[in-house]
Amino acid sequence: MRKFVKSWLGVAVASGALAAGASGAVAQQKEVVFGLQCDRTGPTALVGTVLCPGYHDYIDLVNSKGGVDGYKIKVIEVDNEYKVPPAMEAHERFKKEGEVIEGVYGTPQTLALTKKLEEDKIPGTSPGFGNAAAADGKRFPYVFPIAASYWSQAGAAIEFVKEKLGGNLKGKKIAYLFYDNPAGKEPLPILNELAKEEGFELRTFAVPAPGIEMGAQILDITSRYKPDFVVAHLFGRSPSVSIKELKGKGYPLSKVVSFVWGSAEPDIIAAGGYAVAQGYNTLQFAGVGKDFPVLKDIVAMYKAEGKSPPKEMDSTVYYNRGVMTAAVHVEALRNALKATGGKKPTGEDLRKGLEHIKDFTLGGLVPPLTITPTDHEGGGWCSVWTVKGDKLVKTKDWYQGFRKVVEKQIAADAKS
Repeated sequence: MRKFVKSWLGVAVASGALAAGASGAVAQQKEVVFGLQCDRTGPTALVGTVLCPGYHDYIDLVNSKGGVDGYKIKVIEVDNEYKVPPAMEAHERFKKEGEVIEGVYGTPQTLALTKKLEEDKIPGTSPGFGNAAAADGKRFPYVFPIAASYWSQAGAAIEFVKEKLGGNLKGKKIAYLFYDNPAGKEPLPILNELAKEEGFELRTFAVPAPGIEMGAQILDITSRYKPDFVVAHLFGRSPSVSIKELKGKGYPLSKVVSFVWGSAEPDIIAAGGYAVAQGYNTLQFAGVGKDFPVLKDIVAMYKAEGKSPPKEMDSTVYYNRGVMTAAVHVEALRNALKATGGKKPTGEDLRKGLEHIKDFTLGGLVPPLTITPTDHEGGGWCSVWTVKGDKLVKTKDWYQGFRKVVEKQIAADAKS
């Protein structure tokens, strides 16, 4: 039922029951197209090769139950290799195919596509990455972060640190270890503002690309600066390197909290396993683990097809984020069809559909998500999960860290 076909453009077309062959003629009368960008071969492939199957599985689940109000969903996926030119080509391909919503992949790609999405009136989502200012829906009407931006993650990280340090940060020292690119630097306005408000000392430690050499930074942190807490914002292979280096220098991982892209099972395994990473704290914007009704439905779908669940489901952090993104897209379609009275929706209809998502939780896998015309981020919710034993355990439920400071920054950025 699910297959990928390479085209001349390097496009992989993933399809559910709809796409195969001549039988599509009738089904396509009640079909909508979703575009999905992914990285299956580039520097963040360890994310894309798990996240994107989660997206497809949720869509296949919806299609297996008849689609949405009779509309089946066709997903067209392109591997953008975490590069901007293929991402731009992918968008043009999606547009020609009639997409009504696009899952963008990567911060540089989101920034490059922002104007095109608006010109083409097609909403694009960027969960957990992209431009934090895009939370302002009036200013960025066709970009939807739909999950905690880097500004919100910064607020959540510092609130967690404050809680762990007894509720008072005055005089404390916090190290910010970050990947030295625009995404890594984006949280700095929030961190600097909170340092002033809360009275802590902030020192930054930049890790140059590709992020696998950070011995000097870790030595500086552990031997010279000696912070009370480390906030890490790293990508790709670098989170596992940071875990190993900090552990190797004797710094307690219980005093480390990572942003969302250094928070998955592969990061822990690559660092040497759960025994090495005990105490490591991770921010999450979707649920972790398999104990969610929607995941059990996906397993049942595979079993009904006579298949075993895919191995990607074992990497729950990224897989669940793919499911979340797909579910938000489907919820937008559901709202759009309500508004059109069942008439085939456009990208503009899906944009409005996203803006009418209210208290959507997907059985706990998603935070209490409400997206409005002014808040395309959906509140900036995070939770904290900690390595305990042989798994990640939830240690702080959904919360919004220093939300007023984040909202102040969004407003200030609009005036700059």
